Amino acid sequence: MTSDLVLEGISKQFAGHRAVDNLDLTVPAGSFFALLGPSGCGKTTTLRMIAGLEEPTTGTIRLGDDEITGLRPYKRPVNTVFQNYALFPHLDIFENVAFGLKRRKVKDYKPKVEEMLDLVELNDYGKRRPGQLSGGQQQRVALARALINRPQVLLLDEPLGALDLKLRRQMQLELKRIQTEVGITFVHVTHDQEEAMTMADTIAVMNGGLIEQLGSPAELYDLPATTFVANFLGQSNLIRGAIIGQADENLIVDVQGRKVLVPKARCRVTEGEVWLGIRPEKVFLAPAGTEEGDGVNQLLGAVVTDVSYVGVSTQYLAKLPWGQELTVFEQNTGARDTFRAGDAVDLHWRPAHSFLLDAAQDALAGVEDVE
Repeated sequence: MTSDLVLEGISKQFAGHRAVDNLDLTVPAGSFFALLGPSGCGKTTTLRMIAGLEEPTTGTIRLGDDEITGLRPYKRPVNTVFQNYALFPHLDIFENVAFGLKRRKVKDYKPKVEEMLDLVELNDYGKRRPGQLSGGQQQRVALARALINRPQVLLLDEPLGALDLKLRRQMQLELKRIQTEVGITFVHVTHDQEEAMTMADTIAVMNGGLIEQLGSPAELYDLPATTFVANFLGQSNLIRGAIIGQADENLIVDVQGRKVLVPKARCRVTEGEVWLGIRPEKVFLAPAGTEEGDGVNQLLGAVVTDVSYVGVSTQYLAKLPWGQELTVFEQNTGARDTFRAGDAVDLHWRPAHSFLLDAAQDALAGVEDVE
């Protein structure tokens, strides 16, 4: 049986530095949960406190009704897979996976080991040593070794960081498949936004020891709560504006003298100065003056300053009359015009693809962390 993992008021203070700041978090039983954020945001420290490798300065950690805050790591129903795998080089793969069961003096361990090797699709590799396997295969062995003890929670600390891009993407799908099959709670720490969005049911975006926003990948991407989330999870165009009124279920925003509409349900603020946000793939370019703006938001009089062909899409930079450059991704379907640097264009997008954030926030929050 698995239970919800609950962190209440968890803080961790190192000398002169608070790595995690009064964190409240519930990880639903059986879910794939990601802690996502830049280096130094507190995600790994949080993971280590769940594992028992760090002691919280304040707060409690529970699995269901059982508090595990003060338990030694080996007494917790929790296992961890690290980036370096930590396999035993002198043992073959079968013995690596069997290690935990043999240490607990489980007699009938062979069928369990075979079941785990089957789960990670390494049935034919039991007699090989770790040094004879690829990085992705070693990763699977580490998973099998951790899962064979049937922990309530499996902690994954940047587990794909040592793999190349193609293999990393394959392993993202494999990890999700394995988690779905075993039904164990996975808590995955990563700085890689694509990795978190590919695998996780729920993502907690962390920054400065705090959770900026928690939700499904689609919720976080489509409606970010802060400029940090808007910039860290994908890319966003953030344009300065001011709310000047409302029309039905929309707020009216003035952007350099141009009126645009944003549905009230997509607005984090309802008055004053704002950041108007639009994701690059939601914006369409049209030759200047060629498309009507009925029911569509428009910014007119832009000039294409850069064109980058990236296969499935083309990335444009378009400079607006006041000097700001917006990023636009257009799918290379052949259905729309293509543009060259120097072309005069207008920008169009549906109101429902906008979001509003408080202009008191830093428009560049999260940008430098990605780079």
